[in-house]
Amino acid sequence: MKTKVCVIQDSPIFFNKEATLKKVEQATIKYAKQKCNLIVFPESYIPGYPRGFLFGAKIGSRSNEGRKLYLDYHNNSFDVSSTDLKRLEKLCKENSIYMVIGVTEKETTNGSLYCSMLYISPKNGLLGVHRKLKPTGTERLIWAEGDAESLVSFDTPIGKLGGLICWENYMPLARMAMYLKGVNIYIAPTADSRDEWLSTMKHIALEGRCFVIGCNQYFTRLMYPKEYQSLVKDEDEIICRGGSVIVSPLGKVIQGPLYDESGVLVAELDLEDIVASKFDFDVVGHYSRNDIFEFNVLNQPKIRKEN
Repeated sequence: MKTKVCVIQDSPIFFNKEATLKKVEQATIKYAKQKCNLIVFPESYIPGYPRGFLFGAKIGSRSNEGRKLYLDYHNNSFDVSSTDLKRLEKLCKENSIYMVIGVTEKETTNGSLYCSMLYISPKNGLLGVHRKLKPTGTERLIWAEGDAESLVSFDTPIGKLGGLICWENYMPLARMAMYLKGVNIYIAPTADSRDEWLSTMKHIALEGRCFVIGCNQYFTRLMYPKEYQSLVKDEDEIICRGGSVIVSPLGKVIQGPLYDESGVLVAELDLEDIVASKFDFDVVGHYSRNDIFEFNVLNQPKIRKEN
């Protein structure tokens, strides 16, 4: 079975949910016309990854200006219980395309934000939400932690989908939780544009014997709105250089990495390559040594088969 995937490396309209949703719509319609089955957007594409922001915080104190900035971020974040989601579900249905998109998700009942990845089906709408288990460094200031119930995966007509966000991919047990579900299209939205990230994507493909889709933004300092320019005056001109990539189950780069520009990667994935790649290594099969090792994830849901 073959699946055609599209990886979007672009900038959002920062802190502007409505304008960014329009960009999502334009890209989805365009690449659905090119017969893509799956379209992937970067980490916190809606409403943007706030690189360089301090949110007025230091150990022992937080400022009113920082709280106001958090409020702005919260107001433009994604609410899965609102028309935000219905809009994307309608978009996927009308264009017969699956979507995986990174958003900052707001929990309206408690005021917290999460770094989340939404899986949307053209047939059944929202399949599920993965929330980052451990925000990295000072991301913990703005994002709460997800739990095992959001370690979701989905058996769809275009393949078994799952994945982790950014530096969750450095958590070996989290990766293993995905491998055990039989994920064959492993999706890794990120804000990491280091050269080393490519090595991570290739390693996961080799380890998991799966296709890996790494998706990042291309973002410059001048893309921030004027009211936020002073907050990032000490940052490099290129805030995030990208590095989106598509990797085969044998760790070979199929498309990318794309650096220093906006762009799109498109590739047709032959899922039979996954079985062939497991001839000499299968992390959850003949290399697992279940007679020695035990592995259990508390409260992780079973892979959900789409009807």
